[in-house]
Parts: sequence; C-alpha cells; structure tokens
Amino acid sequence: MPILTPRSALYLGAGSSRLIRPASVAAASAPTPAFSRHVPAQPRALGPLTPRRYLSGPYGYTQAKSLVFSKFGEPSDVLHVHRHSISPTLPDGAVLLRALAVPVNPSDVNTIQGTYGVKPQFSPLLGTPEPAVIPGNEGCFEVVAVGPGVKTLRRGDWAIPATTGFGTFRTHAVAEHADRSLFRIGGDRGTAGLTPAQVATVSVNPCSAYRMLRDYVDLIALSVSSFSRDPTTPGGAWFLQNGANSGVGRAAIQLGALWGLRNINIVRERPTAEETAALKDELTALGATVVLTEAEFLDRAFSARLREEFTRGGRDPVLLGLNCVGGKSAAAVVKALSPKGTMVTYGGMSRQSFPFPTGPQIFKRLRFEGFWLSEWSKENPAEKRKTIDEIVELMRDGKFKAAPVEEVQWDWDTEEKTLQAAVQGTLEGFRSGKGLFVFKDT
Repeated sequence: MPILTPRSALYLGAGSSRLIRPASVAAASAPTPAFSRHVPAQPRALGPLTPRRYLSGPYGYTQAKSLVFSKFGEPSDVLHVHRHSISPTLPDGAVLLRALAVPVNPSDVNTIQGTYGVKPQFSPLLGTPEPAVIPGNEGCFEVVAVGPGVKTLRRGDWAIPATTGFGTFRTHAVAEHADRSLFRIGGDRGTAGLTPAQVATVSVNPCSAYRMLRDYVDLIALSVSSFSRDPTTPGGAWFLQNGANSGVGRAAIQLGALWGLRNINIVRERPTAEETAALKDELTALGATVVLTEAEFLDRAFSARLREEFTRGGRDPVLLGLNCVGGKSAAAVVKALSPKGTMVTYGGMSRQSFPFPTGPQIFKRLRFEGFWLSEWSKENPAEKRKTIDEIVELMRDGKFKAAPVEEVQWDWDTEEKTLQAAVQGTLEGFRSGKGLFVFKDT
C-alpha cells in the first residue's frame, strides 16, 4: 500500500492545472505501516478525540481509499479502488478531510468516458501502477485535522470544494491552500439544520439553476414591469425548461417559485400513465406552474395551448428557455420563445445535434447562450460563494429541497463492483434519484 505525503495525496483531479509534487522521494517511497483500526492519539497536538471512532483518523497515517481510473472508458470497466496512506504531517495551509457524502453527476461519468469538455491529466503521484486520476467534482467533507496557517477552517467544520476538479470519489483527502480551495459551510450558524446530502449537492445543480435564471434575462424586472402595465397579470414572468426532472430543473422550479416566476416544465414520459402523473404532481408540489410530457410539448397543438392557456393570448411573453436535451426538444424550445427571447443551453442529454435556426435568429431576434458552471466559477469565485451561501440558508430554513438521491453506502469493506455500478448507473434509464455515496465506517 503506497504512502502518500499530503502533497502527493492532494492531486486535484480533472480540473487541475498543476500537480503537487511529493515533499521528498524518500517520503513517497517509505515503508508501509501496518494497518490498524486504532491509531494512538496525540490530544495535546490536535485537541481531544471526538466521540465517534473511525477506522482511520487524524492521528498517525490515515488509511484512505479512492476510486481511480488510468484510461478512458465505461466506469464499470476502468474504475478501480486504490488504497493508500496519508502522512499525519500537514503542510502549511492544508487540511485533512474525511468524506461524508459525494454525489455522482453526469459530468463525472462523461469525464471517465473521455467525452467531457475537459479531459483530466493522469498523474503518477497517486501511487497507482499506472498514472491515474480521481474523478468527482462535488461533495461534503468534514475537517478532521488542520495544518498551520489555516484561517477559515476548524476541526469539525463541513467544507465543499470551491472549484470543480477536486477529485471527490475518495474517503479522505488533503486540501492544500485550504482557505481558497474550500468553502466552509454554514457561516456563524454552522451546520445546524443541514444534512451532508444537502450540502454535498449544493454547488453544481442549484448554482447552475440560480445563475441561469438570474444572469441572462432579468425575469424579476420583467415581472415588475408586467404588473405595472397590467395589474390583472396572474403571475410573474415566464421561463420554459426541458429536462425539468433533473437536479437543475428541480432547482429552477423552486427558485422560480421563491422569486414569483412562472414556469413551463417538460419531462420524459414514464413507463406508465400513473408514474407520469405522479411525477407531474411531484414537480407541481415543488412550485411548477405547468408540467408537460415531451409528447405534449412536441405536439402541434402546443403553440395554441401556450398562447391561449398559459400566456393570455401572448400578452405574457416567454423570454427565457433552459435547454439540457438538444435535438427536437431544443427546436421546440426555440419555437416557444417570444421575440427577443434567450435560450441557454447547459447540456445535451439526447446526444442529438441542434442546428441554430436562421429564421428565428433574424425574425424573432433570439439570442443563444451556453452555460458551463466550471468556467463561470473560475471567473466569478466571489459570486459562487454568495450563491452557495444563499442556497444553503434556503435549505436550512426548509425553503429549498435537494433533489432525490439513491444512497450507496461506502464503508471500508464496500466492494469495488458496488462502487463501479453506482457510477455506471448514473446515465442509465429512469432513476429515482441521483447516485450519492454516503460514507460510514471509513
């Protein structure tokens, strides 16, 4: 079992622009200590023991496991569990983290497949037989040890990666430059009223929905001006989205409802009419104004319904469309938008191309934008922090619900095939929720 110094254990995964070198060759190749489920404590150095006992902890060499891959392919074929040890000596400005909950996003699977917009750099520093990378961009971690010089984090805090590419599919991690590479969760209120599952899923889907609703069309200003013109307006400005059952879609519904907006939501039909009706009811309970199936949306009658049933003869325009599907669905979004509307594309789940139509661009003066959270986060780190803080407080106060998840327990003895299957299944068929690794006895 390789021993990794905190510097070599850090490897930041897919989004990293650099690799952290080992502190010394000798440290990287030191003899492997015998594994023990209890390591003697040093309370005077790091404080009293917490009441909970883990298989590995901040005292002595931390026993860690990671999911890694050394070549692109299907997760069930290329993902493997890598076991290693992390030195107890933390560099200046670094913290040792223990994973609490880590979601599996479609972009994580695409990264493993080699089809994502950015390909990771395989590193020899993980101690694997071949250069490898740890996938995963999102997760909730507990701070279990703090190195000298760290100002914003304390032992026991919960933290999430500040940017994508951290490499979250692992039981433990060392984060250097912790004050800027991690966001502490909860502010003065701490973690009261929050769960690891909520925190683990806050930084990607809810943030994407928030920014797309706020940054391209000022729907709130449109709502105010609409009421000024016509006090009989039955609601706020409209937006339309396909993929409404996704994590982003559910977040957009809830945020839109909180901000007084109306929305038209498109979902795929379920295997039975009863299941489709149940899904519609579920989204309506979250705050959806209208929920339609793809068949209803693509039907020729939709244009008349949009005009007569929803927008009062077109007096209430639809100026924002959110597209994560592509193909025929994206073309229908374009058709539904009002003149001077904007379509924002953030995904292509159908894997069908979408040619930008000339006519609507000219005669409806539509605007087409793309949204990539990774790049937005790099360009707007302070805004991302503010967005996360706001959503966390909404969660804490019960005003925002995290998307449903399918929990996969990750213990020290969890089999590799179980972890592989959890990742592989992310893009397969209808799911009751996003896959979520929940770490217990690690």
